[in-house]
Amino acid sequence: MTSCNNITLKAILMALQATWNYSDNKDNWIACELAGIILLSIIYLIWTHLAYFSLPKALPAKRHSSQSRHRYRSSSPQVNRRSFAIFNAFPVRKDDFGYVWMTVPKNYRDSTDDGVLTALFLGPLISVACLYASAQQSLSLAPSGNLLPASWLIEAPIILHRPDAYSAIESVHRSRHALVQLSSLTSSLLLVHIIASRVYEGYHRARKTLPESERASVPRREWLRSRLYIIFAILTSLAALGTKFGFVYSGVGIWRDLSYLDVASVATFYQATLYMAIRLAHHSFTLGELSFATFGATILFTETLHVTIARIWPVTTPYMKTFRLPNPLLIFQLALIPGSILVGVLLAPLLYLSRHIAQRPLRKLRFPEEKQVHRRFLALGFYLGVALITGGLIGMWTRWCLGGRDPWLWTIFWILEGEKKWTRPLLLAYWGALACVSVAGWGRQLSRSRKYRQKTSFTPVSGMSTDNSTQVHQAPFSPSASNFATQTASQPDQNLSSSNNAVQLSNAAPNALGIQLNLPTLPTLPNGQNVSMSTVATDLLDAADKRMPTLRLNARRKFFHALSVIMFVPGIAIDPAFTHLSFSVAFAIFTFAEYLRYFALYPFGAAIHVFLTEFLDEKDGGTAILSHFYLLTGCASTIWLEGPSKLLGFTGILALGVGDAMASIVGRRIGRTRWSATSLKTVEGSVAFTLSIVTCAWLLRLCGLVEPFDTTRYTVAVAITAVLEALSVQNDNLTLPWYMWSMQVLMGVQ
Repeated sequence: MTSCNNITLKAILMALQATWNYSDNKDNWIACELAGIILLSIIYLIWTHLAYFSLPKALPAKRHSSQSRHRYRSSSPQVNRRSFAIFNAFPVRKDDFGYVWMTVPKNYRDSTDDGVLTALFLGPLISVACLYASAQQSLSLAPSGNLLPASWLIEAPIILHRPDAYSAIESVHRSRHALVQLSSLTSSLLLVHIIASRVYEGYHRARKTLPESERASVPRREWLRSRLYIIFAILTSLAALGTKFGFVYSGVGIWRDLSYLDVASVATFYQATLYMAIRLAHHSFTLGELSFATFGATILFTETLHVTIARIWPVTTPYMKTFRLPNPLLIFQLALIPGSILVGVLLAPLLYLSRHIAQRPLRKLRFPEEKQVHRRFLALGFYLGVALITGGLIGMWTRWCLGGRDPWLWTIFWILEGEKKWTRPLLLAYWGALACVSVAGWGRQLSRSRKYRQKTSFTPVSGMSTDNSTQVHQAPFSPSASNFATQTASQPDQNLSSSNNAVQLSNAAPNALGIQLNLPTLPTLPNGQNVSMSTVATDLLDAADKRMPTLRLNARRKFFHALSVIMFVPGIAIDPAFTHLSFSVAFAIFTFAEYLRYFALYPFGAAIHVFLTEFLDEKDGGTAILSHFYLLTGCASTIWLEGPSKLLGFTGILALGVGDAMASIVGRRIGRTRWSATSLKTVEGSVAFTLSIVTCAWLLRLCGLVEPFDTTRYTVAVAITAVLEALSVQNDNLTLPWYMWSMQVLMGVQ
């Protein structure tokens, strides 16, 4: 068992102890659920790592040349060599990994760890932390009290109008009991998948031997694979319903707060989302990342289902089973995030055709001369469909949940209801200005760096040596890079380069001051007249860009971490409720941007694809580009969880924008002591992670932005998170904020 698995296991044991201490006799069944998941997970780890139970050895996998170049490609040649050497020195045995039913190793991202304990424990850990926080608040607050800090400017949560209706605090507390049980249900489903997949693979592996990148139990035909998965998912859902019936019949309190509808819908949705995510986002997830993303989607689906049920049958529903306060912030988040996914599902035929036509060569199309016309009509149909679904189905559902209030007018008036009338409009202008400047600046820098990237030799100019010219290393390009993006991106470069090939630097004579200047000679038109001043300015900028150093890939990515601090700290400090809604809007915008990129929608798809591929690292090798989703979700997660203190709201920004960035900078600059032979993370980087976060937290306290907190406990929680950041190979932006938030709650930092 790796050190990362030990940390995750200790965290869930801490959650188990907290649940047992703060539960009555009835609620101790939740502790029994967690204990069962822990016990089964430990048995699974022992079973998969003992040589006696290992699968028959597979043939060595033949690594494709393109995969070898892509796997550990980075902006730094030294990192490439070190990563490749480490990978060869410590080969990974993929047979020990866990797999969802009917999936193969090539469906997952290349990694030295499948993240099985992250998949099984991170969801229950967050759920127990939420339950622990609501339990403490229910003991310290009156039934009519407010669970949110006073700085949250939002109307009171929705309460069902019936005599025996629960208060807001009681509803959230009971709902979070169901949240813990739901997390144990999803972990149980995943455990069934990976155990059944391994047993079935062992049965087939004994009869035939295949390369390690394939599995003997998984058929090659896609339709047969999908049919087997659907049959298995249906049987697993029926088994979950049977287990629920057995618990009720025998008087066992496990899954007590989950109805039969909850069990059936969660089991069906969770398994369907697992398979669709691994098929659409091919080679983009590890098992841990896949399970956690699917768990989050299941939570949003369950909240949407229960809000709808409470609006349909308000008389028979004792409380609204949402895991956060059922206020307009939750309604809008459910309309934006699941709604954006629903748009993609409903418009899937148009999206599929757009990607299919864009990827197919002209010679294989039935009407090649009409390719661009078809793409434009498909894009127009998608845009009209988005407007119709957003304004119709989603808008009507939001109006219905808001009690007949128009969601568009409510949003406009709510923007003017901040602490000051100008506060929220000013935040919007601030965020918009930063986003526009950042995207425009990076767009210009990246386009010019691609223009002067030394793919081919160029004629050296006078006064500028080729030995001193800066070489720009191209970021790893996604395997999903299609021909449409390459062709579209190459056309502007060709046009720009053709107009600037005439620019040459000549040594001018010394001027009156005796200084010799190197100025570009202006190109001459056919009639003998010089070009305009705008062309002169462009030529001067081109000459300057050739001398301008280009940031490496790590610096490019950490720039957006720093940008998140600059953008979101003022919003969380001034108006966390408005920032909550803004994060949801940003996630929906990112979703639609990924639709445009992935499905090559005219006219923005190619431009978005070319821009995003400049920031990809070895963890972004799949068809879907998820780094910006992970960064946004990590920063927003601690606000979306609606913690009881202000400090908890800053956890995502501090973990990613400050701690992760400082760990990377210090570890690369002065790091000497590695945590393990298979890791590039250093002890010095982890120390920088801890000290930077604790220092920033104290600065926030001195500025009066957070309440007083226990520095010792806070430092211990951050240090544990730093060790996890160093040892885990899962995506830091996705897992660290949630883990750090949970540890702060369970350790009682405030």
